[in-house]
Amino acid sequence: MIFKTVFQSEEDWNSYIKGSPDFFEQAGPREKIYFPPKEVTAGIVTCGGLCPGINDVIRGIVMELYYRYGVSRVLGFPYGYQGLVKKYSHEPIELTPEKVAHIVDEGGSMLSSSRGNQSPIEMVDCLSFYGVKMLFCIGGDGTLRGAREIVGEIARRKIEISVIGIPKTIDNDINYVQKTFGFSTAFSKAMEAVECAHVEAKGAPNGIGLVKLMGRHSGFIAVNAALASRNVNYCLIPEVNFDLYGNGAFFEDLKKRIQKKDTRLSSWRKEPGRNFSIRREKEILPEI
Repeated sequence: MIFKTVFQSEEDWNSYIKGSPDFFEQAGPREKIYFPPKEVTAGIVTCGGLCPGINDVIRGIVMELYYRYGVSRVLGFPYGYQGLVKKYSHEPIELTPEKVAHIVDEGGSMLSSSRGNQSPIEMVDCLSFYGVKMLFCIGGDGTLRGAREIVGEIARRKIEISVIGIPKTIDNDINYVQKTFGFSTAFSKAMEAVECAHVEAKGAPNGIGLVKLMGRHSGFIAVNAALASRNVNYCLIPEVNFDLYGNGAFFEDLKKRIQKKDTRLSSWRKEPGRNFSIRREKEILPEI
């Protein structure tokens, strides 16, 4: 099997990565693997907010490592990066196919989670203590920044530990990644809110349905919910600059639509484009 071929030397590995730009290397089978599977202890950690599909990913990693590659020891470190720091006293959990077989029926993360920065020195100390050769970090941008700090400490010590980032965020706001798991569920649920606002707006004279969605600096949830709904007239997102006031601006166009006695629905992110100017509600509404 191609999965069983191991890089023969450091030079063999370096020739593979030489000249590679910064990018997320897509997961999947390779012609060669770095570690002999029987010598590997793998670790899994989940950080940040909960997201639909975390337990599916944990189960998938464990099953693949055991049955496809023959890795016999997989450890789950509880409560995010805290699980890699001695002072928190979180003991790792031995993950086996039997233990993860039915976790897909449960919400959240079987390993629990936490937020906040931890010392990369202490985390690498923990990985070395348990003999971890591969660490799977499931999380969003903060988790991946933490993974980068771990990689830096590993490189400083010149030890052999692989760190794999698995992007997890409902916002879909990680560069170089087309779609993060949990995002589809997020915008499908957001679409339900949009549809409710549409029904509500239709029941009032000059009705306006205004839906404010999550996403921080990213408009992916708003855009996809709007496209899926097909009832949204305006979608205001931070990636695209727009004006509220002035000739051809948002409120002028909205006023024209209301004068046609139509129901209008807007979906927007709380971090709009740079040209967005805010006035208090009592100043805005009379103009409409």
